[in-house]
Amino acid sequence: MNITLIWQLTKRDFSERFAGSVLGSTWAMIWPLVSLFIYIVIFGRIMGGRLPGDSAIYAYGVYAASGLIPWVAFSTTVARSSSLFVDKRNIISKINISLPSLLLYVNLSETITFLISLVLFFLFLFFGENHISKKILLLPYIYYLQQLFAFGLGLFAATLNVFVRDLKEVVGIVLQLWFWFTPIVYVQDILPDTVKKLIVFNPANVLIESYHRIFVFQEAIPLKGLLVMTLLTHGLVFFSYFTFRRLQKDLRDFL
Repeated sequence: MNITLIWQLTKRDFSERFAGSVLGSTWAMIWPLVSLFIYIVIFGRIMGGRLPGDSAIYAYGVYAASGLIPWVAFSTTVARSSSLFVDKRNIISKINISLPSLLLYVNLSETITFLISLVLFFLFLFFGENHISKKILLLPYIYYLQQLFAFGLGLFAATLNVFVRDLKEVVGIVLQLWFWFTPIVYVQDILPDTVKKLIVFNPANVLIESYHRIFVFQEAIPLKGLLVMTLLTHGLVFFSYFTFRRLQKDLRDFL
């Protein structure tokens, strides 16, 4: 794995994203700030969103933000990774690089955006005098698990997308449905009993619930669920890499 190349691709990703703009990379700070304003102020104060059993004005906004910030990092990583081999075929044809490692720059780029959003979120919590418990120490592991899961899904989708180009659009649709099947902007208690039973099988639910418990509910982290998620995630990465290895020779020909 060429670490220098991955870092160069990450920096280029940021420069290309804001190329031609007057403020340049400053937009990397502005966009998360605008998103937080929408999540917390618009949803919580102006639209009057409220959490059941919590009368605080910004409680719902904090709930939404603590779920949406990691979800954006996760879903964007999966969506971008799913077409990466096709999008970067010019680089792949010129440079001898391990294709799975190429996905790391997308993950790294979205992690930087996530960290910027998280810092701004922490500032709001601090100045809003919101309590932050010691469970925050588990945040790095939860995020690691989330992005490793995104890496596994992205590698599998990127491999198949070389042969079936429509898969990129399918991934976008699945992510949209997945978003609404995960209690990110609504609480799980409002769901019918049948859906509550099904949502247990939603791997993203464990991750988002963990974020909500850290930042909002101050409840114990679902350690059993995270353990299952850990096994599932590493199994997915192994399966995705195995699939890639089986199709690698044909993959380069199709590119």
